[in-house]
Amino acid sequence: MTAKSATPNPSTVLGRQLGDELRRLRDASGLTTAQAAEALDCTKGKISRIENGRVAVRLPDLTAMLHAYQVSDIEMRDRLTALARKANRRRREGWWNKYGSVLADTYRDYIALEAMAGSIRTFQAQLIPGLLQTPDYIRAVTVASQQWQTADEIERFVRVRLARQERLTGDAPLNLWAVVSEGVLLQEVGGGQAMREQLEHLLDVSELPNVTVQVLPFSRGAHASMFGPYVVLGFREEGALDVVLADNPTGSIWLEREAEVSRYQDLFDAARTSALSPVESRAVIQRRAKEHRP
Repeated sequence: MTAKSATPNPSTVLGRQLGDELRRLRDASGLTTAQAAEALDCTKGKISRIENGRVAVRLPDLTAMLHAYQVSDIEMRDRLTALARKANRRRREGWWNKYGSVLADTYRDYIALEAMAGSIRTFQAQLIPGLLQTPDYIRAVTVASQQWQTADEIERFVRVRLARQERLTGDAPLNLWAVVSEGVLLQEVGGGQAMREQLEHLLDVSELPNVTVQVLPFSRGAHASMFGPYVVLGFREEGALDVVLADNPTGSIWLEREAEVSRYQDLFDAARTSALSPVESRAVIQRRAKEHRP
C-alpha cells in the first residue's frame, strides 16, 4: 500500500454517523437529493458527499439542512450540531496532519480511520503489514518506492509509520489480524540482518493478545486473495459499517458498499481458514528468520 495513491477520500466514522442521520431526516421529510440541494443552493453531489460522510459538514449547511427537513426538535438539533463539531475537530486535530509534507491526502485519511478503528483484518502478499514493520524495514520499503527523495522525507515517513504502531498498545488497543503470504517471509527487504530482525519482531509482536499473525504457505496453491492486498477496518461504534482499502495495479481504492465489503470479509475468512494456525505460523516465521543471515 503506497501513501501517494490518488483515490477518493474515505468516510470518517463520525462523519458517516452524521451523514446517515441526515439522510434519514431527508427521507422522512420527503425531499429528494435534488430538492435538498436546491434548499442549500448547492449541487446534488454535495448532498451525497455529506450523507456518505466524505466531506465535513459546515454548521451553516447543517442549520440549513435541518431547516429544510423541518427538524424542530431542539434536543436533536443540539445533538447533531455537537456531532458535526466533534467530527470536524477529529479531522483537524489528528497527529498525522503535521506530516502533511510527506503524506498524500489519501494516506492521511487512512490514518484517521485507522486511529478510530477497533479492528483491522488484512491480507498482504508481498510486504509485512505496516503496523508490524521495524524501522529498517520501513526505511528500505520507503527508499524502494522512489516516492520520497530526501533523507529528511524518508525519516519523516518512517516516524509516521512508527507512530501508527502505537495503536497496538496502550488503552483500547487495536485488534489486528494479519494473514501474510509465505513469500513475504522470503523477500529480503533491507538486507539479511534487517530482514532477520524484522521477522524476530514479527514473532515478538504476535505474542500480544490483540495481534494474530498467520502465514498462508505456498503449498496451499492458488487462492482468491492472491490478486492483491487489502485491509478491512472495523469500528466499535454501534451500527458503524466496515470499510475496505484494496490495492490494485493503478493504486488503492476505498470500498464502502455493503456488498463490496462483504466480498472482502469473505475473502479474508477464506484466507485465514487456508493459512497455518498462529502456532504453526510462528514456527515457520522462526525458521525463515534463521535463514536470513547478515
